[in-house]
Amino acid sequence: MGIRVVMLTGDNAATAAAIAAEAGIDEFRAGILPGDKAAAVNALKADDRVVAMVGDGVNDAPALAAADVSFAIGSGSDTAIEVADVTLVRSDLHGVADAILLSRATLGKIRQNLFFAFIYNVLGIPLAALGMLNPVIAGAAMAMSSVSVVSNSLLLRRWRPGGRQG
Repeated sequence: MGIRVVMLTGDNAATAAAIAAEAGIDEFRAGILPGDKAAAVNALKADDRVVAMVGDGVNDAPALAAADVSFAIGSGSDTAIEVADVTLVRSDLHGVADAILLSRATLGKIRQNLFFAFIYNVLGIPLAALGMLNPVIAGAAMAMSSVSVVSNSLLLRRWRPGGRQG
């Protein structure tokens, strides 16, 4: 997905290395205190990066609050869930990737819908200004614009986790 993943953990280096290897994470920092997690997030943000943080505990709350977007694991602490922007219902980190993919698909639909609305207006406004568009046809065109936007948006219902279409 083109996302740099950095694991920040309070665990010791050996445990962190084992978990990072199992999760396929190349970069990790171990022995990090809760306040230092927030400082690490802020340091990454200082490099003009969009930073997301995933956490489940009270100790993750400062870093979750500091991140541009934050994900709390649903089985985590109430503090983490309250601070986070997104709460994952399942305790599965694949949910983070799914949420990012869904947000990308949603933004794509928004762009498509803006394009549809733009086309209807580019065609309709000049014709109406020149008096070449019957008001009944203009009203029908507006209704069709709404129908096309809603229909296109409903295609998101076919989206499935993992990026698969239903």
